Amino acid sequence: MKNMIVLGLTGSIGMGKSTTAKMFAEAGVPVHDSDETVHRLYSGKAAPLVEAAFPGTTLSGSVDRTKLAERVLEDAAALKRLEAIIHPLVRADADAFLARNRAAGAPLVVLDIPLLFETGGRGRVDKVVVVTASAEIQRARVLARPGMTEEKLASILARQVPDAEKREAADFVIDTGQGFDAARAAVHAIVTELVGDKVGRPR
Repeated sequence: MKNMIVLGLTGSIGMGKSTTAKMFAEAGVPVHDSDETVHRLYSGKAAPLVEAAFPGTTLSGSVDRTKLAERVLEDAAALKRLEAIIHPLVRADADAFLARNRAAGAPLVVLDIPLLFETGGRGRVDKVVVVTASAEIQRARVLARPGMTEEKLASILARQVPDAEKREAADFVIDTGQGFDAARAAVHAIVTELVGDKVGRPR
């Protein structure tokens, strides 16, 4: 069996990563979404672990993301405790995804990892796609989110590897500021370059 290519998809907050991940899925490439996995874990096996570490942050067996954010966003030590709980669970879920698709003979899969560079995830993937946009577009997108403030955005960006460094380290760059059609064309060009017209099945 030909080796499966693992493509890491990443980008700073507000750069359009989730939308780009959907485009890979639409192109027939299996995608593992770390954000979706965290949401699922917060309503499942991670909830009691988070409640034990941060009492009062769950409701009816699910993590209240707003309450949790209030506890960890400005507290580096608390954030590290949370990451120590969540990251291994997400990694295990991703490993199971890779095993399933490798067994199914998928030639290409995508690991959507928001903090790929920040968490030392480069070694887990064969190639890296970085999504980007201008700082103005990024700021407008993020500040349009409910509950987002300039202070929160500054705090988040301070913990992320700068966009320019990510682009420098990438194998492929997709500029989502050019619109959906351009991003979709870039996705298809990457898939074609890596595996031709052979893609896997969405899982």
